[in-house]
Amino acid sequence: MSKVKENDTVRVHYTGKLATGEVFDSSLEREPLEVQLGQGLLIPGFEKGLIDMQVAEKKTITIPMAEAYGEVRKELFQEVSRAELPDTIKPEVGMGLVARGEDGSEQQLRISEVKDESIVVDANHPLAGKDLIFELELVAIQ
Repeated sequence: MSKVKENDTVRVHYTGKLATGEVFDSSLEREPLEVQLGQGLLIPGFEKGLIDMQVAEKKTITIPMAEAYGEVRKELFQEVSRAELPDTIKPEVGMGLVARGEDGSEQQLRISEVKDESIVVDANHPLAGKDLIFELELVAIQ
């Protein structure tokens, strides 16, 4: 039976959890994830966990933050005047915002602190600084 190797295209069901057991994402209620390995589309630890799996094999992997979304980077926090926010937004900790660059690019942000005259936004990935646990089931190698 063949095993997953670099650059294979695979279909995999997964459930991602934090160390607390909280599920942050799962493909079980939808189509399995289909992806070609070696293209930089997956976090490194997830891709490494798929190598050498066989179709129908199930396993649980733990991905350290260094092979997931990395450490929380302090330079990705920024204080913004509340006057820069639209009047329709009532800022709350944890609220997601989208910042648009002059070139039209978008960046996802989360509010990490609300002050009287400003807010602090966090541009880190929401899973930065966390070790991740994935339950994997390899559906197909194409």
